[in-house]
Amino acid sequence: MRILILFFALILFTHCKRQPNPPTGVVSQNAMVVSARKEASKIGADILEKGGNAFDAMVGTELALAVAYPFAGNLGGGGFMVYRKNDGNIGAIDYREKAPLAAHKDMYLDSLGNVIPGMSTIGASGTGVPGTIAGIFEVHKKFGTLPIKDIIDPVIELVDQGVEVTTKQAARLDKYWDEIRSVNGENTLFYNKCEPGDTLRYPALATTLRRIAVNGRDEFYKGETAKILARFIQEEGGFVTEEDLAKYEAKWRQPIVFNYKDLRIISMSPPSSGGVTINQIFKMIEPYDISDYGHNSAKSIQLFTEAARRAYADRNFFLGDPDFVVIPLDVLLSKNYLKNRMENFSFEAATPSSEVEHGKIEIVESKETTHYSIVDQMGNAVSVTTTLNGAYGSKLYCDELGFFLNNEMDDFSAKPGVPNMFGLIGAEANSIAPEKRMLSSMTPTIVEKDGELWMVVGSPGGSTIITAVAQTILNTYEFNLSMQESVNAPRFHHQWLPDYIVFETGGFPDKLKDELKSKGYPINEDRTPILGKVDAILVLPDGRLEGGADKRGDDTAVGF
Repeated sequence: MRILILFFALILFTHCKRQPNPPTGVVSQNAMVVSARKEASKIGADILEKGGNAFDAMVGTELALAVAYPFAGNLGGGGFMVYRKNDGNIGAIDYREKAPLAAHKDMYLDSLGNVIPGMSTIGASGTGVPGTIAGIFEVHKKFGTLPIKDIIDPVIELVDQGVEVTTKQAARLDKYWDEIRSVNGENTLFYNKCEPGDTLRYPALATTLRRIAVNGRDEFYKGETAKILARFIQEEGGFVTEEDLAKYEAKWRQPIVFNYKDLRIISMSPPSSGGVTINQIFKMIEPYDISDYGHNSAKSIQLFTEAARRAYADRNFFLGDPDFVVIPLDVLLSKNYLKNRMENFSFEAATPSSEVEHGKIEIVESKETTHYSIVDQMGNAVSVTTTLNGAYGSKLYCDELGFFLNNEMDDFSAKPGVPNMFGLIGAEANSIAPEKRMLSSMTPTIVEKDGELWMVVGSPGGSTIITAVAQTILNTYEFNLSMQESVNAPRFHHQWLPDYIVFETGGFPDKLKDELKSKGYPINEDRTPILGKVDAILVLPDGRLEGGADKRGDDTAVGF
C-alpha cells in the first residue's frame, strides 16, 4: 500500500512540476495574435473577431507588419510558416526568397576570388526573388475563409491613416538613416528623419496593395507591379527579372517533428536550419533532468551550451536547400548519433569547440527578422517568421511601389569558408545556384502536450533565433515560468564558433559567470545584445490563452 501511495505521490509531483506559473501576460478567452507591433496584432485579431480563421489573420498580420514595421515586415522579402489545424493536422510552407536565374556560385567574387565588400548586402545586387506575396496567397487559397479583399482593406486603411513612430522605431530609423539615404538618394520617402510621435505614411504602398487586392497574387509576379519591380531592380544594378518573378512559387514542406519528454514539437524544416538544430539540442538535453539544476543555473547553462555547441557545428556544414542538396537527416536526428555527440560532455569542464567537428565555420547571421504567433477561436494555430534579412533589407526602397527590398542573397555562402560582409560563413551545401533558396535560422514552432495544442512560439535574431526559441520552451516546461515570464527571462547564446557564451545584460550575476569561466567557458563581456524578440502564445489548463509579447521591442498581444 505504501508503495502505491509513493507511486501516486510521484505522479502528482511530476504533474505539478510541469505546470507553469499563473499567467502574467495578456490573457484572452477565445483567440490571440502576438506580433512586433500593436497595429498588426490588432488587424489580425479583428479578422479573427469578424469570423476569419488563423490563416486569414496570417495574411492580414503579415501585410500590416509591412506597414507598421518596415524594419523587417515586408512585401519584398520572404519567410516560413508552421501550422497546426484544430483537428491535429500539421504542415509548413516555405516562401523563402530564391536566387535569380542569373545567379551563380562566384557572383560576389572579384577576379582574384575574393568576396566583393557590400555587393550582397547593400542595394539591388543583394536582392533575391521575393516570396511573401506568393506565400500568403498560397496559404489563403488552401485554408482561408474570408474574401481576400476583406483582409487587405483594413491594411490599406492603416496605410492611409499612417502609423505612429514609436521611440524604438525612431531609434532604428535614425541608426540606418544615413545608409538608406545613401542608397536611395534625397528624394526617397525616408529622406527626412523621424521623431517619436511622427506619422509614417506610404501612399505608394496603398496603391500597390489595391492592385494586389483586385488582381491577386499574379499582380505581384506577372502584372504591373512585377514590371515596375523588375525594371527598378535592374536599373539599380540587381539581377531579378520579370522571368524570375513569374517563375517564383511558394512550396509546402513537411515540418520537422520530434518528441521531448511528453511534448511533441513541430518546427520548420530545411531550407530553415531551425527545426533540425532545435531537434538536436532538445534530444541531447533530454536524458538529463535539467529542471533539477534550476533556471539559468551554471549546470543548466552548461548543458544547454554543450548541446547547442554540437548542434551548431552540424548546422552550416550539412544544411541547405533540400531541392538542391542531400541532407542526411536520418543520421543527424538519430538517437545513436546524438548520444555519441554528447559522449565527451562533462559538467567538470567545457568541451572546446576546437574538439567539436565540423569545419571552422562561424555563424553570425542577420538578426533583423520578425515573428508572429496566432491561435484562433477554432483552435487553429500558425507560427510565422518573416524577414528582409538585414535591417530594412538591402536599404533599397522602391518609392513607386512603397516597400523595401531584401538582401537575402547574403545568406548564401558567397565563398564557402570565407565570411561575407554579415560574417555569415557557410559550406558547399549553401553555395549559390539559380533558383536555390538560401539557408536560414528562422524557427517558427508549435508545441503539443498530451496531444493538444500547448504553445506557439518563434523569434527574430539570426543565428540566436534557435537558442531563444529553445530556452523559451524550456522556461515554461522545465522551469514552470508563465508565458510572459518565459519571454521576459534573460537569455544566453552559444553557437559553436566563435567559442564563447553571450549573455544578455543584467540577467546573469558575476558569480555565475565566474563559475562558468572556472570550468573553461569563455564569455564575451563586450557583447551583451538583445537575444531575440520572442512572441508566443500558451494554452492554459482551462483553455484560455496567455500571450508572451517581448518587451525588448514594441511587441504586443491582442486577443478577445
